Amino acid sequence: MGVLDNLKGLLDQAAAGNASTTDVHAAFDQMTASLPQGSLADGIAHAFKSDQTPPFEQMISGLFGQSNPDQKAAVLNQLIGALGPGAAQALSAAGGLGALQGLLGKTVTAQQAQQVSPQAVQALAQQATQKDPSIMDKAAGFYAQHPTLVKSIGVAALGLVMSRMSAARR
Repeated sequence: MGVLDNLKGLLDQAAAGNASTTDVHAAFDQMTASLPQGSLADGIAHAFKSDQTPPFEQMISGLFGQSNPDQKAAVLNQLIGALGPGAAQALSAAGGLGALQGLLGKTVTAQQAQQVSPQAVQALAQQATQKDPSIMDKAAGFYAQHPTLVKSIGVAALGLVMSRMSAARR
């Protein structure tokens, strides 16, 4: 039996909400060390799009809150880029995002990203998803480069990520 086969019981427990955080994190570390980054990106995208997890904008907001300044800037640049030329209008429609409007048309720096709240990112992500649903795949690709950070999405969502990675491997 391979590593992925040994994880089936744990994945079932995680999906049911009965696995410990420590066990799920250890299994996740094993999987990310043995599988290509593309498999992780696919698993994260699956979790972002699933009706078994919180909405994408809530998950990305949580990840943003746990990110370092450079990671925050990268995510903001992706989200703003997904809004395209109508970014100012989309931000106005989201309401309360005036501070983000000053970031349009330029690359957000790590220092600027530190001034943006996770709540603003949640609203921005909601607008970005409506404008360009592929932002979920792009964000998944970004976070696949930071697997330690991905652990902050919660045990049930990690179980879904690992289940997807395991299924793709078979």
